[in-house]
Amino acid sequence: MTRPRFTVALTIAALCLWLAPTALTSAPATRPLIDAVERVGMTVSNIDRSMAFFSNVLTFETISDEEVTGSEFERLHGVFGARARIVRMQLGAEEIELTEYLTPRGRPIPVDSRSNDGWFQHVAIVVSDMDQAYARLRQHNVEHSSPEPQRLPDWNKAAGGIKAFYFKDPDGHPLEILQFPAGKGDPKWQMAKNNLFLGIDHTAIAVTDTDTSLSFYRDRLGLRVAGESVNYGPEQERLNNVFGARLHITSLRAAGGPGIEFLEYLTPRNGRPATGIQANDLAHWETTLVTTDTTKAFEQLLNGRAFLVSPAVASPQMPQLRKALLAQDPDGHPLKVIER
Repeated sequence: MTRPRFTVALTIAALCLWLAPTALTSAPATRPLIDAVERVGMTVSNIDRSMAFFSNVLTFETISDEEVTGSEFERLHGVFGARARIVRMQLGAEEIELTEYLTPRGRPIPVDSRSNDGWFQHVAIVVSDMDQAYARLRQHNVEHSSPEPQRLPDWNKAAGGIKAFYFKDPDGHPLEILQFPAGKGDPKWQMAKNNLFLGIDHTAIAVTDTDTSLSFYRDRLGLRVAGESVNYGPEQERLNNVFGARLHITSLRAAGGPGIEFLEYLTPRNGRPATGIQANDLAHWETTLVTTDTTKAFEQLLNGRAFLVSPAVASPQMPQLRKALLAQDPDGHPLKVIER
């Protein structure tokens, strides 16, 4: 992709909790720039089909459904002539956002995508019973990524006993279900046992270098490190469906919302970079972050290693976006920063 350029004028910008606490934790001296992770979104090809999947299979509930167009929406997402239908859905306290570009249509997810490719991102949905949840997914003929649910080994103190399974939605977006044993994960997952699907614990992103990503998410945006581990072995290989997988996993949290989890593949290091992906392509994910000051956020991102897709944009045509800007982290993962 030839990235759009940003000038300081008004043109479009060139802008589970599996882990145990560790010494990586670094609290910023001032108030963090980011107050919360509000939701995680993805571009879909048929929004009615996607809504049916997330509702009927995973028990999400629709909370808004609208069409958006106009120059401000185009500027924010860097897609000329855009008209989109945007649906927000909720599970527990967490939300996802589905966007279908009615025009222009984007490209499908590469059929040979792997979990160590740079564009990899998923949401991890917590379940109260892995066997029942997997049976439900089988009943609805979901596409497997993992051959079956995996129980992570007890030698891994951070992740031992966690059960997890990777699968795909109708467009091929990777998703995960996981079940925490007693004593692991957010305590709220242990208390919420009335439903099978409970909520979203985190979104996981493939990163090239953990230190570079920490410099961005922790030091620039103010997220705190919640923990880290190194995961490997046959269970991890089957979970990710990557032979020889050895991952450095780091979990970060804002004051509110799901976590953001780094997946750095120590081996194999043959994942492809996330280049050329536009907002209307189905490989496009979007993590929405909340700030009280988009001007400061713009400066921090511009001075960091972010690629800015847009300046801060506000429009009565986009009430659900408030004042917002779109950026990409050092590995190209899109971040929508909204002001509240």
